[in-house]
Amino acid sequence: MTTESKAIAVTVEAIVKAPVDKVWTCWNEPKHITQWAFASDDWHAPHAENDLRKDGSFKTTMAAKDGSMSFDFEGVYTAVETNKRIAYTMADGRTVTIEFTPEGQNTRVVETFDAETQHSVDMQRAGWQAILDNFAKYTEAQ
Repeated sequence: MTTESKAIAVTVEAIVKAPVDKVWTCWNEPKHITQWAFASDDWHAPHAENDLRKDGSFKTTMAAKDGSMSFDFEGVYTAVETNKRIAYTMADGRTVTIEFTPEGQNTRVVETFDAETQHSVDMQRAGWQAILDNFAKYTEAQ
């Protein structure tokens, strides 16, 4: 007998003080991704590539600045609606959706991802929120 476990969906969100087209560009262009795709100042993203289309793939290298650790965050897009929505499946099979909603001159970014089982949901939520907050800070400064 096999039992299937359903992944826990975790949501993080931020209001970015920028119009949706600017938010979309900063989220998706590799030259921008390398400037924000990390959770703390002792990490960085030395490499990013992005083929933003359904069935296109992406990869961002996230690394500790001291060289002690790095990993590639990668996946394949399952849906891309310009300035509105992105969905993808990560290399480990978990899914992610990101919604971009204009709110006046601001943009609400809501990211929902399947939690993995190695780390607590609270730890994962905090990490993804920190990256999203870093994104908002970077984008607003552009």
